[in-house]
Amino acid sequence: MSFTVGGLLYQEAVSAADLYIKSKDWANVREEILKTNLFQSRTQNSLERICREVLSRLKLLSSEQLKIIQTGSRQEQLQILWIAVCKRYSFIRDFAIEVIREKFLLMDYPLTEEDYTIFFDTKAEWHEELERLKDSTKKKLKQVLFRILREAEITSEVNIILPSILTKRVARALVSDKSELYIVLPVSDTDFKEWVK
Repeated sequence: MSFTVGGLLYQEAVSAADLYIKSKDWANVREEILKTNLFQSRTQNSLERICREVLSRLKLLSSEQLKIIQTGSRQEQLQILWIAVCKRYSFIRDFAIEVIREKFLLMDYPLTEEDYTIFFDTKAEWHEELERLKDSTKKKLKQVLFRILREAEITSEVNIILPSILTKRVARALVSDKSELYIVLPVSDTDFKEWVK
């Protein structure tokens, strides 16, 4: 649940991906970020937390996906960063598939706090650690998840699910990924197959 550290962390991720592609060494990337305060954090603790969070997401991506973060359009970068978040956090991945995708396929586009609450309560029945969270933590989780959704342009500013339009480059980078995580994006299987062609 450490995604409460920040939102999508777009700028930070783009900078870190660029450093990695140049050096091909995550330890060097971490050292450079901390040495130069690349993320312009106010405190060393904050810098270390954000650095750990960004790198933990980026390390889960393929070299093809990292290249898109380095050189892709903003829309392509956002889509791959959303994939990274979903790879890192099963809670967010499940929400994307079980709630957002289901609503998208039913053409029920408004995403409500009630949708989230039902999802959370269902998960809490199977995961005691969720039930034990303090109310303030539960509230923060919801706020940050909705913020990430907006920053990744999965939803609009007023929480309407936005269909994802993928470029061939992104679709191919996702189809070659054995995780089949393209389903965390609001896309239909038919459209995805077209983009991959």
